[in-house]
Amino acid sequence: MEQEQKWIRQIQRKGSREAADCLIRAYYDEIYRFVYRQVGNKEDAMDLTQNIFVAVLRSLPGYQPRQARFRTWLYAVANNKIIDARRKVQTARISAKPVEELEFPADDDFVSRIQDRMLLAQIEEYVSGQVLEQQKVFRLRVYAGQSFPEIAETLGEREAAVKARYYRLIDKIRKEFSVYE
Repeated sequence: MEQEQKWIRQIQRKGSREAADCLIRAYYDEIYRFVYRQVGNKEDAMDLTQNIFVAVLRSLPGYQPRQARFRTWLYAVANNKIIDARRKVQTARISAKPVEELEFPADDDFVSRIQDRMLLAQIEEYVSGQVLEQQKVFRLRVYAGQSFPEIAETLGEREAAVKARYYRLIDKIRKEFSVYE
């Protein structure tokens, strides 16, 4: 934490590339995993993670440590970039071959994994269509594994409001996808 603040000050005051490199290395794997869990593709996750760190370094001169811990601020930036990327994917979606025309191996385990992936993709698409505030809470809870106090800090909201938003969305998801149970 102390070292992190030192790196941030060096970047803000001197534009230190070494400090920027150290800061990125300290958080790269954690943010990459957060992104990968949501996009499910290595190359897309790497690109998006890189874009997140570019945005963080560009915005770092305006970062105020008194307002939020760096990790909290970093997740807020990452969350917003992921939501932006999901919006672009939804608007640029190109129709692929219909699922009915795809050929799957007969292996039952493989088919169930595909069905699980398809369900997760449908849930992700459903969540992406919800109110931005609900998306943020859902992503930080499910993909980053953050606690409700951490999410509240990241979003600058009361913990009770964050919990209510999360559980309302989970209830909607259960109702929407109850046929899969």
